[in-house]
Amino acid sequence: MNIKETQAKSILRKQKKIDSWFISRYGMNLYRGCSHNCIYCDGRDEKYNVEGTFGKDIEIKINAIDLLRRELDPSRKRKPFNSGFFLVGGGVCDSYEPVEKKFKLTQRALELLEEFNHPIHMLTKSVLIERDIELIKSINQRSKAIVSMSFSSVDDKVSSIVESTVPPPSTRLKTLSKFKSEGITCGMFLMPVIPFLTDTPEQIEASVKAAKETGLDFIVFGGMTLKEGRQKDYFLKEIGKHFPDLVEKYKRLYQLGKWGEPASRYSEKIHRLFYEVARKYKIPIRIPANVFSDILSENDLVTVMLEQIDYYSKLRNENSPYGFAAYSVSKLDKPLSLIKNRLKNLKGVGNFTEKIILEILETGKSTYYDKLIYF
Repeated sequence: MNIKETQAKSILRKQKKIDSWFISRYGMNLYRGCSHNCIYCDGRDEKYNVEGTFGKDIEIKINAIDLLRRELDPSRKRKPFNSGFFLVGGGVCDSYEPVEKKFKLTQRALELLEEFNHPIHMLTKSVLIERDIELIKSINQRSKAIVSMSFSSVDDKVSSIVESTVPPPSTRLKTLSKFKSEGITCGMFLMPVIPFLTDTPEQIEASVKAAKETGLDFIVFGGMTLKEGRQKDYFLKEIGKHFPDLVEKYKRLYQLGKWGEPASRYSEKIHRLFYEVARKYKIPIRIPANVFSDILSENDLVTVMLEQIDYYSKLRNENSPYGFAAYSVSKLDKPLSLIKNRLKNLKGVGNFTEKIILEILETGKSTYYDKLIYF
């Protein structure tokens, strides 16, 4: 592994709207590049501009903590931060990859987020996060925390091939169990599920069952993308070493997708399979609203809940106006409560959607939402 210390210009990245997957508006990459080097990693794609050899060359943003302190300081901001969790992890690095042991940028960032009283969402594959369990517990008690770990499956054998440098799934589940026992919301990001290896009904059910038995609060599911260029070339080369008969299958499955997605029929099939398994085990497949309803602004709360209703509705093969309605709400520059009598002027808002929005505004909940997400 080659380490290069760099000077960053900024740390926080802000999104235009609330992210309904992570319930975040702000994220950060404290490192650049990831030595986990999972063979399917999307971060290898050229569009992320990670210099050097992905998986071996790691940039340390040596001034990250000084920058973050300035960016979090409310006295330097004209407007307060939008509500939501600060996502620490994901992107082009894992915040708990091995270099964190020495540089402790993630630990120090968490101390700042605690100081400025911000809720956090941690996403990692590393059990090094256990080092910070007391700090994360303290943040959870003050402002709230979510700890998520990503999995391609819960099969230790397959994991040893496709993500060989990270702790096996069985170990990651034990780590999540420790955080869950401390009263922290915990989830599984079952993504990417890998075609022909971890996408079978048996593999998906094993993952959902393990999440349920661990007491996790949710599972977020996603398939694997293979973008043309460095990511796809590397994956096919590595997978060919272990499963040479699968290489041509991957080439046929991943052909014309703009974002590196597989054929649409395949995607629809595995998402519906996952949905049926999740229904069987009665586990939410998005972060449920009771985790964030007391954190988000009213517009962001409605946006996230409508987007989640839209996701569930499409999995049920139902026509859904909720995505359009969510987008309309996300573009508003005034609180929804000020236009309660004109909600149906918004694109996608009809009688039933209006009823859902009004219930959320009045109670912070939705009967229809709860019926969907808790099956």
